[in-house]
Parts: sequence; structure tokens; C-alpha cells
Amino acid sequence: MARPGRHARGSRTRLPSRLLVAALLAVLAAGCAVGPSQRPPVAVRGGDAMTPPAPPTTPAAPGDLPQPDPMRPSIRFADCTADTLAALGDPAPAAGVPLRVDCGAVDVPTDPTRAAGGRSRLGVVRVAAADAPQDRPPLVVVGDSATDPSARHAALLATQVSAAVLGGYQLVGLDRRGAGSDLLDCSDEDARVGLIGADPGIGAPGAPTDQVLASVLDDARSVVQDCYLDEPEALATYSTAATASDIDQLRQRLGVTRLSAIGIGDGATALTLWASAHPDAVGRLVLDGPSDPGAVQPDLTEARAAGAEQSFDAFAADCTARGACPLGPDPRATVSALVSRLGAQPVPAADGRRLTAGVAVNALLAAVGEPRSWPALTTALVDAGRGVPGAMLALLDPSMGREGHFDSALATLCNDSNRRLTPLDVAGLAQRWHDAYPLFGTTLAASLLACAPWPAGPGLPAPGAVPGAPPLLVLAAAHDPRAGADSVRRAAAGLATARLVSWQGTGTGSYPRTPCISGVVDRMLVQGQLPQANTVCPP
Repeated sequence: MARPGRHARGSRTRLPSRLLVAALLAVLAAGCAVGPSQRPPVAVRGGDAMTPPAPPTTPAAPGDLPQPDPMRPSIRFADCTADTLAALGDPAPAAGVPLRVDCGAVDVPTDPTRAAGGRSRLGVVRVAAADAPQDRPPLVVVGDSATDPSARHAALLATQVSAAVLGGYQLVGLDRRGAGSDLLDCSDEDARVGLIGADPGIGAPGAPTDQVLASVLDDARSVVQDCYLDEPEALATYSTAATASDIDQLRQRLGVTRLSAIGIGDGATALTLWASAHPDAVGRLVLDGPSDPGAVQPDLTEARAAGAEQSFDAFAADCTARGACPLGPDPRATVSALVSRLGAQPVPAADGRRLTAGVAVNALLAAVGEPRSWPALTTALVDAGRGVPGAMLALLDPSMGREGHFDSALATLCNDSNRRLTPLDVAGLAQRWHDAYPLFGTTLAASLLACAPWPAGPGLPAPGAVPGAPPLLVLAAAHDPRAGADSVRRAAAGLATARLVSWQGTGTGSYPRTPCISGVVDRMLVQGQLPQANTVCPP
């Protein structure tokens, strides 16, 4: 039997897929280079550049990159084109190709280590050119648990990819556990707000750090208790390792021997774990921003803090480069002053929510890694400075809203790590990170307490070098607030067949943001051509 539905955050309607309106803007135009780049990683605006030359490639040797298998699914799909595209805002696909969208579901073992246990149902979305044959090969898309963990990522990606990709594949999105039609909604709203609302002033001399962290720990205990009451048997299975198992269940239901796929963030890590367990089933894989699987806390969070600071600097540079930046000539100083004011006096919203300093920093974290959202982020910051908090609060809706993925992201984060930090540990980190990462360091340090009461399991298994797999394409963004570039490079270095491409831009997920990145990925997926080692794509 499938697991029963979750507790609801108010009344909600369940659909096979949940798609949010997305702002779809043109990608930046840039060229490609090979070898170390001397160009500083700053944000630039494109659109006027000539079409860049094709990046150098290395032809794949026979058998290096398997031909994609035709799809012969045993999944029952139903047409959901109109609802899906309407929820996306009816975007015009970048490829100029009309799309067809089908929705379905797969049943997977709730606990992959216990075949005799219960079953869980995960949503699946198939997106293809409207005239595509039903057996066109699948390209599975696995989203990141903290940014876009549901099948909707494939639908959005299908509106952005090239005609060549749509001509070669059908994009298939898989819901991560706890997202989409498997929504995990188990914690109290006040406790969730408490976890993200910790005062970022902790760590400074004389700050009430101990009291703030004690409050965060109380809220963390509340979340864990509520979620274990709701999911006593299954909560420990919300993990990246479980997603790796779900990927192979989906492969079998799609009827392919070898699976081609794109993973973003810890979705890329899940694909790596799957490839390690099933090297003979690996087709053409793109790992977009995987973290180093060998890293442990608090190193992972510190890498995130460094990436977030760099991403903010890129956002600020982009704003000032446009001329007459609404945040003034020094956006960092403007935003830092706003956070300080909110720490002294939060701003209430008409719906009863409050924009506190901690909430504002988390809203920044949610938006700064997506350059397409930077104009909206700028407007939201200006509004907040005028005492109008609605736009800043709305930036957290994908996580904290009615269909938010806060609970599933937290469960995945905690289950992926077997290390638990104490308030004393976190207080020391807050002191060190207060100066090293002035906008985001203390907020991210406090977030480490969210897992403190969580039962520690085995954590994330090491995938190893995956020597039996075909070449794997790994993408690293220079400024990624989800996984720092160094962490991604270490992940690539640990894979025997990885080809690393570094993008000197900002974002969680590099594909398909620029012609250079799109060209590298498209040639690998469609033509079976691999980039030369150490290819670098400019912003």
C-alpha cells in the first residue's frame, strides 16, 4: 500500500505535479575556453555578443558513451499539458517547439533496505516535443532537495533546453521524497519560522548567543518530535541514498537498460550514488554541482557560506553595472544596514508574518543563487527598506509556503549526515564565521542546530570512484551558494571517469545558463562528444 497523505498546512489540493510560475529570461551570452582562466569571476550582462565558437571536444571512443535506449515505460501517464504549462505561466519554449506534458507516478519501497516493507508513491512528469514518438529516449532530471526537489524541474528545464535536446530525448522528472505528490508536511509552522529566524547578530562580542541558540534548539526539538509522530517508520528514509534507489526503480519502469540523466546539487550526488551501485546501467550523466561526498559538517556548511558571500558579491556587481543601482553604490553596505535594522525592529506584514533579520538573510540565501531572480530580489530589498516586507517574505514561499519543501529538505539534510553539533560547537562557529562571512555566516552556523536532536543514522555513503561507469560530465559554478566550487571540484576529482567543466558564473545549477555550458552539455548528450579536460566557460 502507498503511504497515507501528510498533515496539511491548511487545506490543500493534491495534483500529480505542482508547478510554480517561473520567470524565464534570456541566458547570458559567452564563449568557452580550455585550461586555467585568468578572467575574474564577476557578473556580466550578455546578449550582444556574437555566437561563440564551439568549445573544444574530445570524440568519445566507441563504447565510451552508450547510445540512449528507447523508452518503453510501464508507468501509466495521463496528459497534463494545459495545467502544467499554465502553472509555468505558459512560457514560449526556448527551442520554439510545442511541448507535450504527461503526469504519472511510481511506487518505490519506503525503506530501500527492507524489501518487505511498505511502499511510497513518487510523482513523475514526462515532457517532450508535442510530435515526439512515445519511445524517444528518456533524460531523467533529479532536482536538489533544498532548491527544487520535485518533478516540476524537468518541466521548467524543457522550456529552456535546445531543439537538439528535445529532438533526442523526452525529459522525465522524478519527485524527491517529501516533495510534489509525496509532500512531507509534519512540523509546526512556528517552529519552522523559529529555525530560520535566528538573530544573525550572534557571534558578535556581547551578543546573546547562548539564549538565541537555546531557542533554536527548542524549535529543532519541536520539529523532530512532530515529524517522528507523523512518520515514525519512514522519516529516516528521506535521504539522498534513498533517492539513488528510487532512480533505479524509475529506470526499470521506464524500460531502459542504460539511463541518461541530469542531477542538480544533491540530486547530482544521488545520481553518483546510483552510478556507483549500477555502473552497467549508466548512460550519459550530467552531474551539475554535486558536493564533495567525503566532506562532513561543519565543512559543508562553511563551503555554503563562502559560496553565498561570493554569490552576493556577484549580485551586487550586476546591480551596480546596470547603472543607478536601486541599492545604492554599495549594495552590501545597504543590505547589511537593513539586516541590522530588522534585528532591532522586525517589520510586520498584513498576514501576520514578520520580516526579522534572520528571515531576511534566509530570503537572501533563497534568491541570491538564481540570477534570473536578481531583479525581483533587488525590488524586494528596496521594499523592505521602506517597511514593506511582502516581497521579501514571498522569496521563501517555495520552502515555507503551502506547498513548501522545508520539512523534506531538513529531513534529507539531517539524514545525510551522521554528525550532530552541540550549542557550544555552534557558538564557536558563529564567532569565527561572524567576520569571515559577514552576511551569511552566523545564520548558517545557527542552522546546524536544526539537526542536533535528529537521530543520527549511517549518513551519506561514499560512492567511490565509480571506475566501471562511462565518462561523467561534472559542472561547477564559480559562485554556488548551495555547494562551493571547491567542493564540486573535489567531487569530480574522486570520480575515475569525470570530465570537469567550470563555469565562471553564479548559480545553483549551471545548465543551461550560457551558450558555452549549453553547448558542452548538448554535445555530450546528443552527439556523444566530450569536452577537453579542464574546460572553462566564462560568465
